[in-house]
Amino acid sequence: MTDNGDGLAPLILVADDVPANVELLFDQLHTLGYRTISAYDGPSALAACFEHRPELCILDVSMPAGDLGVEDRATGFEVCRRIKRDPRSARIPVIFVTALNDTTDRVRAIEAGGDDFLTKPHNRLVLGARVRSLIKLKAATDALEESFRKMRELEKVRDDLMKMIVHDLKSPLTTVLATLEMVTDGDFGPITGEQRRALGDAEAKAEDLLALIEDLLEVARLEETTITLQLAPTAPAALLSEIVHEWRLRFQQEGVVVHTDIGDDVPVFEADGTLLRRVFANLIQNAITHSARAVELHLSARLDGDGVLFTVADNGPGIPKEYQELIFRKFEQVRTPNAPRVRSSGLGLAFCKLAVEAHGGRIWVQSDEGRGSAFHFRLPRHPTATKATVRASL
Repeated sequence: MTDNGDGLAPLILVADDVPANVELLFDQLHTLGYRTISAYDGPSALAACFEHRPELCILDVSMPAGDLGVEDRATGFEVCRRIKRDPRSARIPVIFVTALNDTTDRVRAIEAGGDDFLTKPHNRLVLGARVRSLIKLKAATDALEESFRKMRELEKVRDDLMKMIVHDLKSPLTTVLATLEMVTDGDFGPITGEQRRALGDAEAKAEDLLALIEDLLEVARLEETTITLQLAPTAPAALLSEIVHEWRLRFQQEGVVVHTDIGDDVPVFEADGTLLRRVFANLIQNAITHSARAVELHLSARLDGDGVLFTVADNGPGIPKEYQELIFRKFEQVRTPNAPRVRSSGLGLAFCKLAVEAHGGRIWVQSDEGRGSAFHFRLPRHPTATKATVRASL
């Protein structure tokens, strides 16, 4: 038997309106090494549970209800419901002990949130086995909850530190970029061709770092605030045409072949154009940079119920199935044997997920390793509100 963390044996609440029944259970539980407290009606059982936080409750079904608002024969069920509903006691296991042996009572016990059910007269060995099992389960659940709480605290410390560093980096980096630009333009005197190339490389790397900082700030903003969507009527055909036009030079440089396919019945919908273009930009950028050869892209829009389904598909290296959920989390990156080694913050797809969900939509990927990837995201025609709270689930 394990103690409750403070060196004491686990405490068990026994609630029954018949003193002889309480005494019998006390004797049996003391023999098994447990501490006990008692209650003789519904209100006192609840008060004892909230005050003493026992490791387990043993409830009789039929007890005086007091002010609980139920019949005496259903008091135990009501006490259990209230125990399970209150955050202070929700994880405390409940065993019902009753002389009733009706299927309806068992169903009501389960519906009330009970964890086990014993009929009178009960066997001491069976009682001991079930009590030990439920207390061990509660201990494991409590440990998991505590571990999760500490993990969340550490994540918050990490995120707060990251934001502080990012904010502190942005200003000096902007100054560095401005100085590099001035030197390259000859504001401090003539420079050689070799120096110009070195400065250009340094400026490009600084621009990459600034883009990473902007991504970090944007993801943090989307995660933690209620953002206001700047909704406007958006025609899918015009949107995809504008995106292809904006990327035409990059497509030419990378040898990318682009196909667009817009269904005849795709409707105009409402969306935040800035966020939506960045979603497409991240998906297109990923398709280009994660392939060792020229990519063939397919951009499509289809009517999907009362929404619009967009797809960005490529013939790149694909994504292993075990990574297809992870890639939408912050800082997650996937390396495959057929993909080149590229620099990536692991924030692009995290941003896509947040931006799509801000519209009330959903994004997912279909991919087979070595056979390309298709990123789909579905947006409703009319987001339910212009202000959307984004779930921080990355």
